[in-house]
Amino acid sequence: MAPRANWKGFLRLSLVTCPVALYPATSDSEKISFNQINRKTGHRIKYAKVDADTGEEVSNEDITKGYKVDTDTYIEVSKDELENIALESTRTIDIDEFVPKASIDPRYLIRPYYLVPDGKVGHDAFAVIRETIRNLDMVAIGRVVLTSREHIIGLEPLEKGLMGTLLRYPYEVRDEKEYFDDIQDVKVTKDMLDLAKHIVNQKATEFNPERFEDHYEEALTELINAKRNGKSIAAKPRPRGENVVDLMDALKKSISAEQPTKGKKPRKASAGQKEMLLSIAGKKARKEAAKKTAKPQRRSA
Repeated sequence: MAPRANWKGFLRLSLVTCPVALYPATSDSEKISFNQINRKTGHRIKYAKVDADTGEEVSNEDITKGYKVDTDTYIEVSKDELENIALESTRTIDIDEFVPKASIDPRYLIRPYYLVPDGKVGHDAFAVIRETIRNLDMVAIGRVVLTSREHIIGLEPLEKGLMGTLLRYPYEVRDEKEYFDDIQDVKVTKDMLDLAKHIVNQKATEFNPERFEDHYEEALTELINAKRNGKSIAAKPRPRGENVVDLMDALKKSISAEQPTKGKKPRKASAGQKEMLLSIAGKKARKEAAKKTAKPQRRSA
């Protein structure tokens, strides 16, 4: 089943407009998640909305938004009042400017989305906007309202569609000087730099996400399967930071210890994790897996 669109509206470049839908480009649904339960009863914990003073539960129709201006003072804002100030970007992504991709500070990137034509009409206009951005080799900057807040969004071509990346506002990015001012100025010698570069060259390869393995997810799967079988898992030794006395010696030892990354075949972590999750998925998943691996029986003559 295809995911639901997070937003539907129009993409506009000057007078060129087309209906579009915005979908999340990433998902956490495959990750193991936990519920909070009562240790004594094993029942799941349920959250209730209660009045902070009376302790009584409050129904949804009696809940409104309020902005805190003092300890016990709030300015109440109704849903209608919020709708009255709705921005045009609630229904339209208006492209305001084009910028080089390299000029976007990575700290401003939030999360990616897929932007596609919505319905059978508007594909021509969508293609014109997409190919214009592609030919310029730039990122189109617009605005979109998600979860009642306006966000800056950067649009760039991705195959037949567009990828939109939400961007932070300047006030959301902390000043690095608050953290970097106390870092000491250290002179790195050419010999040390050459050795470090050699280590980097041994590890250099092409970006391939298939090589990434979620070790924590695998450890969680192992833990859950063990507990289901009444077993326990011993604590694993934690890595300790070694006190480096001779930095040059440490660099030389690192070179001999490292193996070249080039030529290594990527491991598909997802496949391994799915196999490990079979026992968690239950009887139905195990039966389906058994059907796939079962050999066909020969008929006797």
